[in-house]
Amino acid sequence: MKHKDWIFSSLAQWGMELIFPRRCPVCGQIVQPSGELICATCFLQLSPVKSPVCRKCGKEVLGDHYEYCPDCMRRQRTFDSGMALFNYNEAARRSMAAIKYKNRREYLDFYGAALSRRFSKIVGHWQADCLIPVPIHPSRRRQRGFNQAEELAKRLEKSWNIPVCSQILIRNRKTVPQRDLNPSERLKNLREAFRLHPDCCKNLVHFFPKTVILIDDIYTTGSTIEACARVLKAAGVQRVYFLVVCIGTAK
Repeated sequence: MKHKDWIFSSLAQWGMELIFPRRCPVCGQIVQPSGELICATCFLQLSPVKSPVCRKCGKEVLGDHYEYCPDCMRRQRTFDSGMALFNYNEAARRSMAAIKYKNRREYLDFYGAALSRRFSKIVGHWQADCLIPVPIHPSRRRQRGFNQAEELAKRLEKSWNIPVCSQILIRNRKTVPQRDLNPSERLKNLREAFRLHPDCCKNLVHFFPKTVILIDDIYTTGSTIEACARVLKAAGVQRVYFLVVCIGTAK
């Protein structure tokens, strides 16, 4: 970028921040200190996932002698493995809800940057062909105006130069809210909720991914990621990984 262009770009960014100051994804107030993506004190309210973690889903485990969390020891997993950024505590719950239900898409700038910094090395080892955002039902997309997983994936695309393929998976059945169901009911609720896009095979004649990374905001029991992974592997995808912002605790 030429020096003059850089000056204009910097001035434009400064002007936008002056008119529309960045809000903190945790407290919702203007970020302090200025220029950051999250308040320094608010970051302390989030709970980064720490090692040791489950080798399958990335949830924290009690010690190095545990390879898998209780959830993954009890349930068959079709996906290969995945990682999460934060534990799903109360601060994270409020932040994720604000993104989805209050259209605070700008909060994803922080979460996308944090995912990129923390997992770039792991993603490099995965050698993924594309990022696939977990789809939401068209009616929910119309209601919200966006899919938070797709918005997050677009930010990661810029960081990792891995294309986002939003037209591979679709959600063809509207399901009841997962939060009120137990793990078995969640998976049953999602059965046949996802499928390949009808035009997928036509559009991907010359490129069908062998390795993909599913992108979503929250992983609790893993039912949604599992349902998506089953469809993808049945279609011929060889390896399915996932990355999420928040993950629940094993039960």
